[in-house]
Amino acid sequence: MVSLDNVRTGWHLFSRLPWFLRHPLTADVAERVLRRRLQTRTAMFLHNARVIYQESRHPARTLLLQAGCTYADLERMVRSSGLEETLQTLFRRGVYLTVGEFKGREATERSGRALNVQPALLLNPVSAFHIPAGSSGSRGASTLAPIDLAFISGCAVDTCLWLAARGGGEWVKALWETPRGGGLFRLLKYASFGRPPRGWFSQIQTTRQELQARYRWSMHAVGWASRLAGRRLPAPAYAPLDDPLPLARWLAGIVRSGETVHLFTFPSSAVRLAGAAQDAGIELAGVRFLLGGEPVTAARLQAIRATGADGVSRYGTIETGPIGYGCLAPDAPDDVHLLDDLHALIQVAPQEARPGLPPGALLVTSLHARAPFLFLNVSMGDQAVVDRRRCGCPAEEIGWTTHLRGIRSFEKLTTGGMTLLDTDVIRVLEDVLPSRFGGAPTDYQLLEEDGADGQPRLRLLVHPLVGPVDSRHLADAFLAALGATAGSHLTRWYRLGWFTVERQIPRVTGSGKILHLVGRPPA
Repeated sequence: MVSLDNVRTGWHLFSRLPWFLRHPLTADVAERVLRRRLQTRTAMFLHNARVIYQESRHPARTLLLQAGCTYADLERMVRSSGLEETLQTLFRRGVYLTVGEFKGREATERSGRALNVQPALLLNPVSAFHIPAGSSGSRGASTLAPIDLAFISGCAVDTCLWLAARGGGEWVKALWETPRGGGLFRLLKYASFGRPPRGWFSQIQTTRQELQARYRWSMHAVGWASRLAGRRLPAPAYAPLDDPLPLARWLAGIVRSGETVHLFTFPSSAVRLAGAAQDAGIELAGVRFLLGGEPVTAARLQAIRATGADGVSRYGTIETGPIGYGCLAPDAPDDVHLLDDLHALIQVAPQEARPGLPPGALLVTSLHARAPFLFLNVSMGDQAVVDRRRCGCPAEEIGWTTHLRGIRSFEKLTTGGMTLLDTDVIRVLEDVLPSRFGGAPTDYQLLEEDGADGQPRLRLLVHPLVGPVDSRHLADAFLAALGATAGSHLTRWYRLGWFTVERQIPRVTGSGKILHLVGRPPA
């Protein structure tokens, strides 16, 4: 049954998209916009702060007032101390949200007073609802993030300039991701500058069973509106993770014609594509991946580059949009330049860590006036190394001088009195096991489930393509690599049958990602 909300959203998008598509951004305009944004960051922040103070139910307003900070106080602080120093001061006074608090998974309390916090309370009232988007739900329940076309245009400024800095102003643009909110966001962002994207491939079929109605309606609205605008956009073609050869052949065909392809996808998808291309003898030299949505590691980049292709990291979330684009002279596989014209970012110091915010945790503040959420010191559950350094790459010349690297989720799997950190699991699954038993970095996955008796169980999934493997030897290697505490705990689980090694294809999320560690779905 078609809901009225889905029809309304599709019509809202369809009615505004032709004008959006007929007025693509130029590099000169993008450069002027970025320069102005970097010069007016304080004014952008104060504009959003005024909106927060006007929203009686916004959690940041409550936190600011509890901290004794009126709008006039905030303005004085920013103008005297600077934006980031002000945000640090506010954090010390309790003005922040952990990722669990933001998503409503944990109670929010400051100075003994409880706050009502749900994602919907942080939505930007100025932002229009053109694209329905939701987080992947890989770390819990999905969060709805309505996207405004004006925000897409704002993000396109950074994408246009970064891609030009990479030498890709005239490259063929393509995507390999599901036609949900993130895919629609990226398709329209790429369509808003230069030539429209030439290819859109999806890891899932766009049928009623696999794709929610709101995304199908938006997908159709984009197709109809692009034809009306005379800038036709591609419909998603099915290219599943277990058979990406049609995409590999499409890419190889474009490369043979003398063109270079810029392809956005998830790192695990790129690894699967690279492996299939190698097995089929297909060269991917001339393909330039932009990798986001999952950790970008040395092992994954090595697998991608073995085909002649190259990959660069991108960091962001559906709630924030892009936060960083890859450094072109990186210090680490996931080294990115912070897009500080769109966001202000501070970091939790070791002496200021607190529950839900370990040392190095990142806190994000929205600067764009049409951002889907009005964030003020909100954690997305990630931590990183942050530094300002001269790298000499073209992205630095744009004006982005702050770097993030070692970006990882600090949310951990805690089960049966044992804690497994994402960083430890990545090292073992991507480096230790493939080097000893073969296979690619995406061929191993740790899955948590509850048994029929309620006892939590862990299953180490090993892709059948890895070949003959002694399960006991593999389990021993996994346990030894995890270290003394977790390894000893899991050894007992192994004897009790609560930890097993199974020859199965690793699970793929609804958005097409292959996660290293899959926890139980939220209750």
